[in-house]
Amino acid sequence: FSVPKNYVRFGTYSYVQENILTERTRTNNFLCGICAGAMEAVMVVTPQETLKTRLIHDKLGATPKYRNLFHGIYSIVQEQGPGGCYKGVVPTLLKQSSNQGVRFVVFEDTKKTLTNYIPYKVVVDLMSGAFAGFCSTMANNPVDVVKTKMQGIDANKYNGFADCFGQIWAKQGIRGFYMGIAPRLCRVVLDVSLTFAIFHQLKRTVTNFIATRM
Repeated sequence: FSVPKNYVRFGTYSYVQENILTERTRTNNFLCGICAGAMEAVMVVTPQETLKTRLIHDKLGATPKYRNLFHGIYSIVQEQGPGGCYKGVVPTLLKQSSNQGVRFVVFEDTKKTLTNYIPYKVVVDLMSGAFAGFCSTMANNPVDVVKTKMQGIDANKYNGFADCFGQIWAKQGIRGFYMGIAPRLCRVVLDVSLTFAIFHQLKRTVTNFIATRM
């Protein structure tokens, strides 16, 4: 799912930035990121995360019922219809929107600062992406915890986003919203660093290639 997710994310961000919110301000950059996150949440991330979470929880259970990814998709759709793949759409929408809003702003601001000290664009992109991933993870891990619980096998225990949030707070307090923060930081920091660096390097390469042919 990484290929379509990044295609939708950067495609939406570029479209909104070039056609709707054209003035290059921090606020507009944040809003472009919000739009990109919302689009990828609806188009790709919600079904992806639902399937991933349920397959992992099922595999860790005493009697796993899903043989593989495709059997899991078939079983979920057969039992709950296509809507079964869209459990937790609200927290996923909130998570992805805030994620990308924060990431694009932090990335651009950090990139502007580091460019003054580091001459290598790829290194700047890698470091800026890593910091953007760190900031977005710390900012919205509570939403990610709620989303994960609402998409798991025990999703029927919660009556919506607010109820899930309330149950976590009542049972575990603030610590409950930062469960799994360390492994998520390790994954997201590396993921965002590579994603932004690869995207911008490809963009520069393609732009230069086209420019030399014109």
